[in-house]
Amino acid sequence: MLVSVFLALFLPCAGMSAVFVVYLCLLWYAANIDSNRTDYRLPEKPEEKSGLTAAELEKLPKITGKELAMGTECAVCLDEIEVDQPARLVPGCNHGFHLQCADTWLSKNPVCPVCRAKLDPEFFNPPQDNPC
Repeated sequence: MLVSVFLALFLPCAGMSAVFVVYLCLLWYAANIDSNRTDYRLPEKPEEKSGLTAAELEKLPKITGKELAMGTECAVCLDEIEVDQPARLVPGCNHGFHLQCADTWLSKNPVCPVCRAKLDPEFFNPPQDNPC
């Protein structure tokens, strides 16, 4: 009886110890594989252009609040665009915003704040007319 109690307590402990030793061996192996590598740095992402420049912002259309066709609420500041306030129209999707709100947003993110349409370079570089 004493032997069966001893085995009932010893076998689970021995099994767990064996699993722990295997785990430690795997950790040691993974650490040695990584330490033998010569390139420790992660691959660098290419630096993306973060937003529009001031020259590109000036090429975007400016209108007044009364010329807005798709609503008069600025999605950046959530305030109404008054009839006489200057507004900026995003080409492609035609969403309108307060001039200052749009310039602040677009200088950091080259996408429309409402629909996330990307402002492509073709909006800033009109196609050259071919004399053919």
